[in-house]
Amino acid sequence: MNDWSAGYVTDIGYTFGYYSELNPLHIKLVFLSNGLHFPEVGTACELGFGQGMSVNIHAAASITTWSGTDFNPSQTDFAQDLAKVSGSNAQLFDEAFAEFGQRTDLPDFDYIGLHGIWSWINDDNRAIIVDFIKRKLKVGGVLYISYNTQPGWATMIPMRDLLTEHAEVMGRGGSGILNRIEDALDFADKLMAVNPAFARTNPLVIEKLKHIKTQNRNYLAHEYFNKDWLPMPFSQMAKWLEPTKLQFACSANMLEYVEGININAEQKAILTEIPDTMFQQTVRDFITNQQFRKDYWVKGIRKLSALEQAENLRKLKFILVLPASEISLKVKGALGEANLNEAIYTPIITFLADYKIKTFAEIENALKDKDISFNQLLQAILVLSGNGAIMPAQENKIVTQAKKLTDKLNQHLINLSR
Repeated sequence: MNDWSAGYVTDIGYTFGYYSELNPLHIKLVFLSNGLHFPEVGTACELGFGQGMSVNIHAAASITTWSGTDFNPSQTDFAQDLAKVSGSNAQLFDEAFAEFGQRTDLPDFDYIGLHGIWSWINDDNRAIIVDFIKRKLKVGGVLYISYNTQPGWATMIPMRDLLTEHAEVMGRGGSGILNRIEDALDFADKLMAVNPAFARTNPLVIEKLKHIKTQNRNYLAHEYFNKDWLPMPFSQMAKWLEPTKLQFACSANMLEYVEGININAEQKAILTEIPDTMFQQTVRDFITNQQFRKDYWVKGIRKLSALEQAENLRKLKFILVLPASEISLKVKGALGEANLNEAIYTPIITFLADYKIKTFAEIENALKDKDISFNQLLQAILVLSGNGAIMPAQENKIVTQAKKLTDKLNQHLINLSR
């Protein structure tokens, strides 16, 4: 491991994932659904962008000016190539957070996002990120941060420590991280086979280990085998962000707003009795055994009136992005799987099946004889967005302007996918 890596896995690249929660249009929908004022995002930054798929898609497909850094030069080189192909002018660097944070050519940002990396860095880098957010996020600006959390990871922490120690101590010298991962997983299987007391006390560990073995090995290397790995309770995350003046706004995970699949009536009653919003989040994490939080924080939270909320929601635009015949009418949450109400969802999907952009108001008006209330439509929009069936859309003028860039990026990605 090279010194510049600070214990982070750099032997192999991260996966080529896209994360819709980083999309500024996602912010607008989630904030409005919670009755919150949202910023218009003109400048945005992604810290630790990995292969740069999300930042390049967002830069090419909008008029937002994007900046970002990822200290892995291989990943940054790939990300910069995507920016050149599209012509988006995204400013992407291969600098450590400390170096990037001291740049004098960066604007102040309406939006800063970081997906997952908070869990894989040390406290020194966390402090640097907090300072960057404090200095560079505008008043009214939004932070998106996702991270491994407690209590969902509680029983797996000892197993993760076992896997990483085996890779370090018992791994074949010079065999590379992927081979060391395989050896560590094989050893964990052998250990579970002799029925250790830890497994008897924590039976879900065996199922979790089986799931881990099915996952992409590049993902496992970055998720589990970094030097630093810390699932953090929500309360601790809040303490880290205190110097930034940020307030917790809402979850970025749209499916969490469907209470029927996540909490039951008795659990909701307990949450309702808690006046403190922050402690309520901690208790909710225990109720749902939360393992990975996706949160929006805002520098200066502002509530909308019911009229402002409804009027702004009706202006939002959406487009179907999956074949209508392939959209599942099932949804999963902390309580398990549930069937969606066909009388509500089928008419919405049918109306959007021409794959044209429609406003919330147009959907509402088209279904006015279907006995679907405003709140039912809003929840359905959140569920279909959370499941990836529909996506928020931009104004036609922006779509026309961005299409030249996205056409070039799409063609390049199609060629790469061969």
